Amino acid sequence: MATVTKILFNQRLKTMMVLAVIAGIVIAVRLIDIQILRHNDYLQLAERNRTQILYQTAPRGRVFTADGVEIASNAPSFSLYYLGGQQDPASFYRLARDFAPYLHVSLVELLEKLHTGAKSGKSVLLAENLSTPSTVALQELQYYYPGIYLIEETKRHYPYGDFASHLLGYLGSMDERQWRKRDNKLGYRLTSKIGKNGIEQKYEKELKGKDGGVFLEVDYRGRVKSIIEDKKWAAGSDVYLTLDFAVQKAAQEGLKNSLTGRGAAVALDPRTGAVLAMASAPEYDPNIFVPYSDQMLAPTSKKINEYNLAIQGIYPPASTFKVITGAAALESDSFDTERKISCYGKYDSGPRIFKCWGTHGPVDFWEGMAHSCDVYFYAIAAQMGSAAIERVQRMFMFGRPTGIDLPGEKAGNLYGPTRRARNKSYWFIGDTLNLSIGQGELLVTPLKLAQFAAALASRGNVYRPYYVSKIVSNQTGKTKIVGKPEILQVAELQPETYDKLFKALKHTVDNGTARRAKIKDIDVYGKTGTAQNPHGADHGWFMAFGAYPGEKPSIAVVVFVENGEGGSSAAGPIAHDMLKAYFDNPQHKPVEKEQAEKTQDDYDELLTGEDA
Repeated sequence: MATVTKILFNQRLKTMMVLAVIAGIVIAVRLIDIQILRHNDYLQLAERNRTQILYQTAPRGRVFTADGVEIASNAPSFSLYYLGGQQDPASFYRLARDFAPYLHVSLVELLEKLHTGAKSGKSVLLAENLSTPSTVALQELQYYYPGIYLIEETKRHYPYGDFASHLLGYLGSMDERQWRKRDNKLGYRLTSKIGKNGIEQKYEKELKGKDGGVFLEVDYRGRVKSIIEDKKWAAGSDVYLTLDFAVQKAAQEGLKNSLTGRGAAVALDPRTGAVLAMASAPEYDPNIFVPYSDQMLAPTSKKINEYNLAIQGIYPPASTFKVITGAAALESDSFDTERKISCYGKYDSGPRIFKCWGTHGPVDFWEGMAHSCDVYFYAIAAQMGSAAIERVQRMFMFGRPTGIDLPGEKAGNLYGPTRRARNKSYWFIGDTLNLSIGQGELLVTPLKLAQFAAALASRGNVYRPYYVSKIVSNQTGKTKIVGKPEILQVAELQPETYDKLFKALKHTVDNGTARRAKIKDIDVYGKTGTAQNPHGADHGWFMAFGAYPGEKPSIAVVVFVENGEGGSSAAGPIAHDMLKAYFDNPQHKPVEKEQAEKTQDDYDELLTGEDA
């Protein structure tokens, strides 16, 4: 029995050995077939299975001023990729050594990226935003090294540097929070740049285009065999602003050359609320956030002031507020504009003495406004009381935001007895006198004062300021109207009150403290202001609006120079240059009556289809 069992075991062992030999022969034959006989065929099959996708950033939508100047555009740039092929260490070293000088990266850093690509078998971005001069040399080098590929893209470019930078904003990389909240429909990637401030952030969805990409077939060494698909990008939509290029330029240059180089300037169209200029100094160049990677920047180049003083800086309006005090007085039937009040440089309120900035002698309403006599406004405010002044303040929406569609706008502070009573505090005669000349707790932003100037120029219409007129799609050609006139409130003063305010402000420009804003053949109305500053030199204000003779005012301007010491000397020349830049533009000249009627007839014919 034992012998039979042993025989059966030996037979089974022999059978297993035979099967093992046969299996080994089959594997050996298969390996010979793969490695030797059909090596080229299988290599080609392997090569066909290797594809790489290189994305191309789409051009962002452009930004234009109202007069067609392109202030945000796109410039050509290039990105350099390694397609993840296998290389020997010596080849990697030579590649890194030859490319590193053009990419402004260290040899070690570049070698790490190359090894990462070789390990993963996926494409690796070696450098982006390369300038055209650098790519000339790189294009020659890529022919000597397999796996290197240059792809053309675009980068954001601001041709006028710091022009309207606080309004435009800038681009930056997404942080982790933004990446998690990204809109997948817009095709964001980890390397995508997005708007970080201003218009670039506010209209990110409209400005961002649809990225393209190149689908490549590569071999095992990363060499490009063919382009499978070249998916073309689609540019973002273009944004058209209400800004006037010349007025904005005059505002920025004026602030730069001012006594301190710090301040804000705003211009509005009083007929619509459209923003013609908005400058905050110092400005910054948004190009520093999207530099060519092969261009070296100064270490301090990104230390910028993002604070938009035009909408976030709050200060006492000083003597520009005397227009409100004057309006409150004019609303009273008993107020006499010809009554003279003597100014001896001070006003005795009883508890204390309030000083005037000068000694003006006997002055009436017209001279009191023209020469900004504090004593005159102390006297009329004490006579009519602070409630009347607060009432007119509220008519023009002081203490409330202007409603402009920009983040971070501050409301300022309304100052009056009602507000003080709500806070369960007392109101004193000194508060009334401070209020009458725009001091004390009263605070405004430059934009708020510009909104008031525009409302005054339009005889009461308080418009919401807007800065984008339309957005035009580069894909469909459709136009989306964004900005339009919107009246928030109407300051219903008597028509005679507006007539007298216009007369007083015209007299102030022609013969008073606002003479620096005078322009030949243009009706200019203005008021200066010098705001007391307990922390240093006084601040300078200048408020004005202008019109062609016989026409309604078409521009309102406010200039603020921080620590400028005087409104007339520091802010006046800037306001003058802004007004002149506007009225020097032939496009702003009023259409002749006959021409306007002809244009309307042509339009009517177009609608009816009738011949002339």
